[in-house]
Amino acid sequence: MLDDITDGAHSGAAFPQATVTGAAAGPPSGTATATLGRGAGTQHADGTPVRVLVVDDEPSLAELLSSVLRYEGWAVQPAGTGAEAVKSGREFRPDAVVLDIMLPDFDGVEVMRRLRTELPGVCVLFLTARDAVEDRVAGLTAGGDDYVTKPFSLEEVLARLRGLLRRANLARTGGGEGGLVVADLTMDEDAREVRRGGELIDLTATEFELLRYLMRNPRRVLSKAQILDRVWNYDFGGQAHVVELYISYLRKKIDAGRDPLIHTVRGVGYVLKPNG
Repeated sequence: MLDDITDGAHSGAAFPQATVTGAAAGPPSGTATATLGRGAGTQHADGTPVRVLVVDDEPSLAELLSSVLRYEGWAVQPAGTGAEAVKSGREFRPDAVVLDIMLPDFDGVEVMRRLRTELPGVCVLFLTARDAVEDRVAGLTAGGDDYVTKPFSLEEVLARLRGLLRRANLARTGGGEGGLVVADLTMDEDAREVRRGGELIDLTATEFELLRYLMRNPRRVLSKAQILDRVWNYDFGGQAHVVELYISYLRKKIDAGRDPLIHTVRGVGYVLKPNG
């Protein structure tokens, strides 16, 4: 319910304490307004607004999220059912989707699958119930990029969306980060290109961020907890097998048919290094 959505719900985050009690036509009132000004990362490199599709079957919640995102500078389209979301996605062509898993016709995972047949690079931020761990796992293992649990902070949603768009290199940011090299594996962080032995490798936004973290820490063993914190920016409640899943995705793309670079250190974590 909308009354349950409160700022500060994400422990450890530096968000203001404010309670959202209803939808608004404009920006939220009170303390939150001072921090929800138009932020960086709401435009493409060509200056056009980043497009976000908001999907939730509770109209007041969908309108509240849409209002906040519009106030931030994004172009927003709301939808209340899975079918409406798929139709809107085809017409609106969003860069990112804020997607409730529980919808009245078919679930958010199915919406994501249908959208990605036409928009393979679209970023997906799932909204899930706090106690529905299985939904969170299902959403991420199906290809979702991140999730936020209800009740949630509006600032948290904004921060997660900015992070996803930054990973996908869809939002305008300042400054280049150059390139990374480990053995014959190279990453151009500005162009978002990864090559192994000169061969271009196609990665999803989350796979790219995971590989970047490994490549920035070559020969250093990284625990699953460290990877979860850095790549997904939260404690996944013990569901560390999601890291194993994405490591397996990377291995299929990076190491298949080649000398392996990604190594498992049993009981500890993973390390990126050449053999020998």
